[in-house]
Amino acid sequence: QVQLVESGGGMVQAGGSLRLSCLASGRTVSVYVMGWFRQAPGKDREFVAAISWSSGVTSYADSAKGRFTINRDSAKNTVDLRMDGLKPEDTAVYYCAASSLRYGRTWNDPLRYDVWGQGAQVTVPS
Repeated sequence: QVQLVESGGGMVQAGGSLRLSCLASGRTVSVYVMGWFRQAPGKDREFVAAISWSSGVTSYADSAKGRFTINRDSAKNTVDLRMDGLKPEDTAVYYCAASSLRYGRTWNDPLRYDVWGQGAQVTVPS
């Protein structure tokens, strides 16, 4: 089993930057894709970005393209989400997720992911 722990959330003014980090432990050899999702109050959980654990190929939601960058460090078992140009609508709890699924569901489908972190709050005041 894989365990995930997020860090790096907080409050930042509009236009600022934050970096979220996700540390994976346990049976990380089974991980195929790592993703970041977010959930704002009263809204469904939505896809932000994902990265292939082995190849580093990435995928982004339209809302994240050009502002957010996902990276992984396989040696350290970490996946980071660098967020620049933050907006009030980016306010949410951000979740790191791991998927062992190689085929089937798309990377932006939360049902693809087996393991979830506890979440990190990101607040951008309006």
